[in-house]
Amino acid sequence: MNIKTSNIANLPSKHGKFRIKAYKQENQEHLVIMSEDFEQIESPYVRIHSECLTGDTLGSLKCDCQNQLELALKFIGEKGGLIIYHRQEGRNIGLLNKVNAYALQDKGRDTVQANLELGFKEDERDYSVVDFIFKDLNIKSIKLITNNPKKIEYVESLGVKISQRIPAITESNIYNENYLNTKKEYFGHFL
Repeated sequence: MNIKTSNIANLPSKHGKFRIKAYKQENQEHLVIMSEDFEQIESPYVRIHSECLTGDTLGSLKCDCQNQLELALKFIGEKGGLIIYHRQEGRNIGLLNKVNAYALQDKGRDTVQANLELGFKEDERDYSVVDFIFKDLNIKSIKLITNNPKKIEYVESLGVKISQRIPAITESNIYNENYLNTKKEYFGHFL
């Protein structure tokens, strides 16, 4: 696996003072946002956050992504740890296809049906960069901030101990109820 890494840089934010490091895997660039004391924490809090431009940046109400990212940034800022900002938009179907999936959702499809109708699997994400990041940062035990059982399974398959799971539950709204129900019913998310 050919992954390039950046130097570590400081990133002061409204959530606290962080350090960041970028990882380039083929045509995708991922970001790790670390608390300043992350290296001194034996089992840091970790969020593997999948990119969502429409939610994270534009505040879309169709999902809970921005709320989960804000929750994780605040949590990491206060308690220490890191966020892996996993740049695989729309469960790794890309922004153009994600917008096409949104159009199908506007016609009544759920997120899984829309992806399948567009010719994709329900989830195209590849987490191999996470393994590289854990090894690069010498992470062997974490407290994982997630609702996603597949992320738990993946992290455990790497031999990284999950000493605790912290739910990333945020409030639902009329626009994301179907999305959250699909995550719960189809993907088994702990919601």
